[in-house]
Amino acid sequence: MIKFEELRLKTPEREILLDITNEVNKIIKNSNIQEGLCRVFIPHTTAGITINENADPSVKRDIANFLGKLIPKGGRLGYSYKHGEGNSDAHIKCTLTGISVDIIIHEKRMMLGTWQGIMFAEYDGPRNRKVYVQLQGQ
Repeated sequence: MIKFEELRLKTPEREILLDITNEVNKIIKNSNIQEGLCRVFIPHTTAGITINENADPSVKRDIANFLGKLIPKGGRLGYSYKHGEGNSDAHIKCTLTGISVDIIIHEKRMMLGTWQGIMFAEYDGPRNRKVYVQLQGQ
């Protein structure tokens, strides 16, 4: 069995990590899938997805702040981006975090670690965004 759902997000800032674990969990709970895989896919080139700690909100801020310092919006001293839209940093950050994650479903539960959560990473907001969630299993 395969189930597909689309989540819609409105991101409030240019760079922010949003915990979407509960939204994905609701999709799994409302499905008939007991055992299988959950794929979360981001159909954007300036946003990403990652799994990391969701207990302490400072972790999300630290990740966003570090990526902002590592890959600043205007480029680094001595290097300027060539892409004309002014969001090259967002494209690079998206490449680093990636656009999909897979999570095992066992007994109708995501097999995330104790502190893990699914984070939508916005790098060029605020924007209206989509998140595709596909469940496959039995």
